[in-house]
Amino acid sequence: MNKIRWGILGTGSIATQFSSALKALEDCTLAAVASRSAERAEKFAKEFQIEKAYAGYEALIKDPDIDVVYIGLHHTEHKKEAKLCLEHKKAVLCEKPFTLNSRDTKELIDLAKENKVFLMEAMWTKFLPATQRIKKWIDEGKIGKVLHIRASFGFRFEFDYNHRLFNPDLGGGALLDLGVYPITYATFLLNRLPDKIYSSAIMGKSGVDEQNVILLHYNDGALADLSSAFCAQIGSDAVILGEKGYIKVKEFFKADTAYLYDNNHQCIDSFKKPHIVNGYEYEAAEVNRCLREGLLESPINPLQSTLDVMNIMDEIRMQWGLVYPQELK
Repeated sequence: MNKIRWGILGTGSIATQFSSALKALEDCTLAAVASRSAERAEKFAKEFQIEKAYAGYEALIKDPDIDVVYIGLHHTEHKKEAKLCLEHKKAVLCEKPFTLNSRDTKELIDLAKENKVFLMEAMWTKFLPATQRIKKWIDEGKIGKVLHIRASFGFRFEFDYNHRLFNPDLGGGALLDLGVYPITYATFLLNRLPDKIYSSAIMGKSGVDEQNVILLHYNDGALADLSSAFCAQIGSDAVILGEKGYIKVKEFFKADTAYLYDNNHQCIDSFKKPHIVNGYEYEAAEVNRCLREGLLESPINPLQSTLDVMNIMDEIRMQWGLVYPQELK
């Protein structure tokens, strides 16, 4: 296969970061970008030396010269554009949250399998070398049986109904935007699903969760204490505690460093590998690898894992009574 040709849907912050990482990979090229605004698409194309700039997403998706499409749009646009890509046999890397709910996620997964097209959620944290080393430490029994995971992700953001974080019409709320990270992290490291889910949220004046706490209970004796917020600076650190020791991770969602301790608080091992660019390059490299090897999903981030996490978030929202306007149609 020649260089894998990427198309980028969206010109916002996340698309900018992903495109910056993609430029560092030698086996692929940024071939096209699309935005609802021709001006934004052309500006983005100029910044990243992209040959084609489209005003409208469908034109890019139908471009026969594109191998894979990265979807970096608002949550509520993920399903529609991913579906169109899959129908046109275009491989897809779709930002998280994959869709608004498990029903929509399953629809995309079924469509990808039916059309035999690669599909993956852009959960970049799983692919970070630091995360992979932490998983290896756990699997090798370095801290013994995992008993407790604490992970949070949150910051302070002033209320603005028109901002996607607060707007229910855009799939707002801390859970889908930020909570998906600690939930995915815990289920990835424990490699299993919880037996019980407890949660509580503070709903803001726009009707979405502005902060939440989630407890995943495992009948074999493990707990995951997770939280997310955009009304308070709760941080983004994680601790994984086991019978024989624990692991500490600063800013787990983008970590390049991790520390392993015994129960006497002595550091017995550490890992540090600065990102080549910003950390997004690892998930992009995995997509390139999968496409070259003819895989339809990533073994590191399989579609079932994406669906499992979406099911967990569905259950949590049901406990809160949070329903998005699109789900009532």
